[in-house]
Amino acid sequence: MPDTLGQRALNRALLARQLLLRRTKLTPLEAVRHLCGLQAQAPFPPYYGLWSRLHGFRPEQLGQLLLDRQVVRIALMRGTVHLVAADDCLWLRPLLQPLFDRDMRTNAAYKKSLAPVDLCAVAEQARALLAEEPRTPAALGKQLARVWPDTPAPALAHAARGLLPLVQVPPRAVWGRSGRTTLATAEDWLGRPLERNASLDDLVLRYLAAFGPASVADVQAWSGLTRLGEVVDRLRPRLRVFRTEQGREVFDLPEAPRPDPATPAPPRFIAEFDNLLLSHADRTRVLPEDARKRVFGVPNGVFPGTVLVDGLVRGSWRIVRSRAGATLEVEPYGRASKKDRDALESAGARLVRFAVGEDACDIRFAAVA
Repeated sequence: MPDTLGQRALNRALLARQLLLRRTKLTPLEAVRHLCGLQAQAPFPPYYGLWSRLHGFRPEQLGQLLLDRQVVRIALMRGTVHLVAADDCLWLRPLLQPLFDRDMRTNAAYKKSLAPVDLCAVAEQARALLAEEPRTPAALGKQLARVWPDTPAPALAHAARGLLPLVQVPPRAVWGRSGRTTLATAEDWLGRPLERNASLDDLVLRYLAAFGPASVADVQAWSGLTRLGEVVDRLRPRLRVFRTEQGREVFDLPEAPRPDPATPAPPRFIAEFDNLLLSHADRTRVLPEDARKRVFGVPNGVFPGTVLVDGLVRGSWRIVRSRAGATLEVEPYGRASKKDRDALESAGARLVRFAVGEDACDIRFAAVA
């Protein structure tokens, strides 16, 4: 009979994999690889994600990795933009192609427009255009519409994104700089072909290293792929099998860290869109139901920065800038002990110094509703 893992054991295991029980001395590139990427549909949350996990992280370290083409921003898991190591981009993107194929068949905004179009020809034309120079999605769509004048340019640009491995090139997402989303193929940008020999086994094992223990449904929620049960069954002899208190089967790498549930978890400021909260079908190990309603209830689909207290989401945060300086606004979801509040104030001051380089800052805690 498999051993049972309680919610707190699952929580501490996830925090350990996510480098959030204690900061690590990994390099930024090593951390990005270990985490199998950071969600990055907004340009700068990955910087905060690494700040919360690494000793002495400086934003220029990640900016330089982007400029040196050691990391890239590309649509991957769940069809969302992730910042990943260049090597991982080359094998992950082909494995995730079924996700993008499904999107082109089901996307409500574009499926009718794309139905009569020869998608292979679109991919070939888009690749040729991007080989000439990186282009914005709007410019790429406009050029493609010259060949397919009856198809809306945004639909053609969307098709190119799904058909080709398109990376967003710098200066987009380089700290301290700005730039429009501008696309190139991964092969052109990195000077290497995609890797076609990787297997879904590799995908599942990398996921468990960063997010386990986890169920088949969890792996599918993170990746956006389906029918991964047969992959996990194939891997079963190589994995540890547990059950949750609800009787759900979860899997893990045998030697992966599973800390004592009593291990202390310091308060943490978690980046917007952080994969910590988005990579399981059952998020209750870190996101209680009352907090989930508040986090996912933010208007316009904006996913806020969150606050962990004792390993669970217990608030949200944002930095507001004005001529007078920067203010860290913290919205608690419940009452915190004086010890935890003091720790958050200390960490919050460091967060603002990281974000805006100012020694003096204002930290405001909203009243508990």
